[in-house]
Amino acid sequence: MAKERFEKPTGTQDVLPGAVEKWQYVEGKARDLCRRFNYREIRTPMFEHTGLFERGVGETTDIVEGEMYTFKDKGDRDLALRPEGTAGVVRAYVQNKLYGEPDVSKLYYIGPMFRYERPQAGRYRQFHQFGIEAFGAVDPAIDAEVISLGYQFYKDLGLKDVRVELNSVGNAPSRAAYREKLLNFLRPMRDNLCSDCQRRMERNPLRVLDCKVDQDKFGGAPSILDSLDEECTTHFEKVKSHLDTMGVEYSINPRLVRGLDYYTHTAFEYKAAGIGSIDTVGGGGRYNGLVEEIGGPDQPGIGFGIGLERILLILENQGVELETAKPLDVYFVALGEAADLEITKQLFNLRSQGFSAERDYLGRKMKAQMKSADRMSARYTAILGEDELNNGVIALKSMATGEQRTVKLEELAQSLV
Repeated sequence: MAKERFEKPTGTQDVLPGAVEKWQYVEGKARDLCRRFNYREIRTPMFEHTGLFERGVGETTDIVEGEMYTFKDKGDRDLALRPEGTAGVVRAYVQNKLYGEPDVSKLYYIGPMFRYERPQAGRYRQFHQFGIEAFGAVDPAIDAEVISLGYQFYKDLGLKDVRVELNSVGNAPSRAAYREKLLNFLRPMRDNLCSDCQRRMERNPLRVLDCKVDQDKFGGAPSILDSLDEECTTHFEKVKSHLDTMGVEYSINPRLVRGLDYYTHTAFEYKAAGIGSIDTVGGGGRYNGLVEEIGGPDQPGIGFGIGLERILLILENQGVELETAKPLDVYFVALGEAADLEITKQLFNLRSQGFSAERDYLGRKMKAQMKSADRMSARYTAILGEDELNNGVIALKSMATGEQRTVKLEELAQSLV
């Protein structure tokens, strides 16, 4: 009977050695950047109660309506794999009373998210995001800081031609005023819009502008910027002033509304060419009512999410070389049974002192072992035979220059520095 052959689920990927190092490099850049900006890491569950996302993300969003992986556990509870990072971080912020801290809570996360959507270039059903969230401040300077952190992330990676698109989606009164103007614009063309747009017109007309099918029909749409009240206008102007001061380049896109319901005031996206028609590589905004919506006190917040798969794909397409794994410090070659045992000792000692080291486990001849050292990009090979062992020394060969010298066994570590 033939054995069943298993393959990875559609929309997922195996990240193999050779590629993993690129992921580690990108994640390392994110962690170092957050350290410099004084953001602390938070790790939340990969699944939460489904209601959290319905309330936090919005019932009329594509995510909640059709993209979430939902299931019932053995206690008949409705759970969902997290489709985005913000709702879970807000839930943790509320549940653990981080709002009681005297300073602004500045948090970051890196991890997998899950959405059931059609896989395409840079988009998977299990994907990974780097995101930050800042709670407790309404100061426009924190909006600009969040935007600048993401912008600097791309610069640190060497990504080319990254731009920021910026908008204000206002507060509740501003959006109510804009909603009527937008509906007056949309109603005459209703029958010519896609089914999603027709449905959104009734429930959340601002999200019609987020449609990828009917974008060509919205050229004459009213701008939400014309409906902002004094508070919103002042906030938006100050955000722009802070960005100008930092030298962060941006353009205003009055149709940028983002795909989630919780945004207020500042909304932004990062754009970069490199994966066909898809040019959005991250985005975020301010969400002043979300903490209260999820059961906490009235605390403002702002953050972003950046898709790592898209970043890696664009880096590859732009030909950006990443500094990945460091070379192996030393590869041991043992000639003889006694030497083999001594190599085991030396290998463990070097690893204990922080060096990376390897040896042959396949019983190959010296020539094959040297080829293995070359494949692993070893800096040195350390060759130990019977004569060397009797004299308490080992032959150390530089793989870069071919120079070979003899060093005492007890001085091997110092010779590798």
